[in-house]
Amino acid sequence: MTSNILLKAQKPVSYSTELPIPDTKKEGLAGHYSIIIATVIMAIWAISLILLMTINLEQVNIFFILVAMLWQTFLYTGLFITAHDAMHGAVFPSNIKVNHFIGSLCLTLYGCLSYQKLLKKHWQHHKNPASESDPDFHNGKQKNLLSWYFHFMKNYWSWKQILTLMLIFNIIVATLHTPENNLKYFWIFPSILSSLQLFYFGTFEPHREPKEGYKEPHNSQTISRSVWLSFLTCYHFGYHEEHHEYSNVPWWELPKVYKWKRES
Repeated sequence: MTSNILLKAQKPVSYSTELPIPDTKKEGLAGHYSIIIATVIMAIWAISLILLMTINLEQVNIFFILVAMLWQTFLYTGLFITAHDAMHGAVFPSNIKVNHFIGSLCLTLYGCLSYQKLLKKHWQHHKNPASESDPDFHNGKQKNLLSWYFHFMKNYWSWKQILTLMLIFNIIVATLHTPENNLKYFWIFPSILSSLQLFYFGTFEPHREPKEGYKEPHNSQTISRSVWLSFLTCYHFGYHEEHHEYSNVPWWELPKVYKWKRES
């Protein structure tokens, strides 16, 4: 991997000297906090999915199924956000190989997505936000939510991935005798819902053009929410201007950046 984009992504994380976070001692531990958080997210996702595969859906009500689907959707979003942090070298900055391995693993678990492909496109997004060169941006015509979403997804999904997931689905059903409905409700549907969640809170809201026009250089806006609501909607991805300005800060530190910017 010799492209400038990959080389840039492999640089170790260093927080802005203007930011009073974290202090010197904590900065040395930031990578350890991030890898612990990443491991916890992956572990909870895996344990939750395994347990939900064993549930007899005929013995539970529809409310339980809906709540479980939303729970899995939230965990799927956590997988993607972890991979996103890895793209910025923020999961394990002291060992970039481990950092990128975790990112790749998260995207494989999420939906057999290519880490290298997304890494390249994501750095293009940061370099040219909300422009014709931004792979996450609309084409100038499809600006409404659904049109933009489908335009967005065309850049990341392929028939190869879809066929791979279909093959995995059938292998699991045939070899592990997992009920198809369990796989649909807790594996397939949450992944799709998560893509909508990530798109809406991470792309559509922060990068749609405001009435007063875009603000250079990041062409993004922060969606002000309480810390807990920000976490529940999309792991603080609503603090998007802060993310673009301090892209090496992990998701769990973004509320601190948001607060610091508002108080300074």
